[in-house]
Amino acid sequence: MINKVTLVGHLGKDPEVRVLENGASVAKFSVATNENYKDKAGEWQSITEWHNVVAWRNLAQSAERNLKKGSMVYVEGKLTTRKWQDQNGNDRYNTDVVALMLRSLDKRESSGSGGGFPSAGDEYPSTKNVAPTPIKTEATPTTTSTSSNMPVVEEDDLPF
Repeated sequence: MINKVTLVGHLGKDPEVRVLENGASVAKFSVATNENYKDKAGEWQSITEWHNVVAWRNLAQSAERNLKKGSMVYVEGKLTTRKWQDQNGNDRYNTDVVALMLRSLDKRESSGSGGGFPSAGDEYPSTKNVAPTPIKTEATPTTTSTSSNMPVVEEDDLPF
């Protein structure tokens, strides 16, 4: 199963960063995405969708340093839903994007390198250095070498 969200949009306000009792930092901010379309009359319409984003630990500190209201940002993360009760005892739900990677897309004046999309060196979960392991099954053809060093695919027992 997959729970993955990718957003490119603008920050609605500066990230709000708190440090919890256990020392972990958490940043909360909203990202606006826009969808443009032509209506039946041929007029351009724009729909703005607001997304609540939560970033933890190093990403929270990075968001605090690098993101400001109006900044264009690339966010990769997952959806989470929190349930809570209002003052009348009614169940309420909030859906947030928990950021696993953030990247400012604003151009940097001093370094000359513009925003751009994520590269291999960006902050990412600890799984970024894990190489995929090929899976060999009974149905996977095997190869052998001949004297000419050309691989030869051996036949399997599949009917197609």
